[in-house]
Amino acid sequence: MLQSSNPVLSPDQNFEHYYGTMTGGRPVADAGTASLAGIVNKTGILAVACVAFGALGYSLLPKLGGGVLMISAIAGFVVTLGVGFAIARNPRIAAIGGWIYAAVQGVFLGALTALLDGILADAIGTEAAARMGGSLALPAFVITAASLGTMLGLYKAGILRPTERFQSVMKVAIGAVMITYLAGFVLALFGRPIPFISVQSAMNGGTEGLIGLGLGLVIFIIASLSLIMDFGRAEEIVASGAPKTMEWVAAFGLIVSIAWVYYEAVKLAFRLALIFGNRE
Repeated sequence: MLQSSNPVLSPDQNFEHYYGTMTGGRPVADAGTASLAGIVNKTGILAVACVAFGALGYSLLPKLGGGVLMISAIAGFVVTLGVGFAIARNPRIAAIGGWIYAAVQGVFLGALTALLDGILADAIGTEAAARMGGSLALPAFVITAASLGTMLGLYKAGILRPTERFQSVMKVAIGAVMITYLAGFVLALFGRPIPFISVQSAMNGGTEGLIGLGLGLVIFIIASLSLIMDFGRAEEIVASGAPKTMEWVAAFGLIVSIAWVYYEAVKLAFRLALIFGNRE
């Protein structure tokens, strides 16, 4: 059975308990069956909700300061794990869990974007920042959409498929990134930003800034490639004849990955803006 790197989309005995074995068991007969269109629609709904709450987070940061960023970051981490485990135990709550995740993660990503906008304006000047678009939200959104479209195209063309080897490599890569994030968070609490990876290191420019840009690009590619396994899992859910409820499970898993791609995209846009802005 296909194993996604996203734990929300990984099959386990709880899915089989509710819906039968995904590779051949019978789904609930009177619940309707999952479809790709349904998964796309529900993912789109959660994405719109995430953007709406992102706008709220963007507007809250100037009023509440860095506290909203820290609180939403911690809340986003806790909600991601908590909702993910809850859905794994009871997939029928995926719709509620998806909305909760979209709200919390949206506020965090919006506040982060506002923070990086402010840092960028201070670093290269308000006029230079305005010439480069005024906000990182638009380029980050474009990069995210381009990544999503590219990965979907490569998946549909059969160029990238979630083979066993592909999944093994991705799980190691994602695990390494998560460990790095955790170490960076702990070090930041003691006022010691992790070299090359942290936003603070991007401000140093020079070789350190270029190395950080390269590492950021690598992590962005890893985040983008994680979508390949999510596409495969979503397609398998449909092929198995799973009930409509599983559309929300697939949508939740996909929005988690898309949010990660945006998170890396906005940091990548920030680093690029610093480099080109300082050359004005």
